[in-house]
Formats: sequence, structure tokens, C-alpha cells
Amino acid sequence: MLSFFQEVKGKTPPLIEWLDELPQKARIKCLVRLKRLEDLGHELRRPEADFLRDGIYEVRASYQGIHYRMLYFFHGRAAVVLTHGIVKEREVPTIEIDKAIRAKKSFEGDPGAHTCRPAR
Repeated sequence: MLSFFQEVKGKTPPLIEWLDELPQKARIKCLVRLKRLEDLGHELRRPEADFLRDGIYEVRASYQGIHYRMLYFFHGRAAVVLTHGIVKEREVPTIEIDKAIRAKKSFEGDPGAHTCRPAR
């Protein structure tokens, strides 16, 4: 199951704000990857997803030479929590991984306060 990390209950999650800013075709590519992540979870591997560090992973999409990355972590065995997205040039910057780690710690401290589930 996919969930989106939100800083404050009722506030739009960072990943959704980021997706809304993308060009339509890039957004569609990212959403296709998110569906694959939802379907496969821990089984999704390179080149579609990769482990970064400290329990943080990235799911990858590219469009017209631009590399989009959506960071996430697992909560329990079945839940995937998406933190935020970036446009990547070479490697995912340490500051972005650290941001995802902080989100993970906040989430683990109070999952109910930091969970936003997409409407179906």
C-alpha cells in the first residue's frame, strides 16, 4: 500500500506538490513507476528502484533525458511511504537523503499524524 508522508495533518504531501509541478508526460511516467512500486513493493529492483542508505530508497523515472527520483521508505512489510521527489543530475544529493531520513523518523514517531493515503 502506498502512503504519502505529510509534515502536518491536512497539508498537501511534498511528493504530490512536486508531481503537480511536473510536465504532464513526466508526471505520467512517474505515476507509472509509483504503480509498479505499489504492485511490487520490496520486489521492485534496478533499474526502476534502488537502495540509497539508512532505509531510504529511490524509485526512478526518466523523460527526455531528465531523471526524476521519488524517495521512499518501507513501514512494516507492506506499506511504502513516499517522502518527496527531485530532479537528479548525477547522484541523489546527501541533503535529499537526509531530508527523507528525517521524514522517516517523524513518521515512525507518529504514523497517524504523518500519513496521507491517495484517494482511489
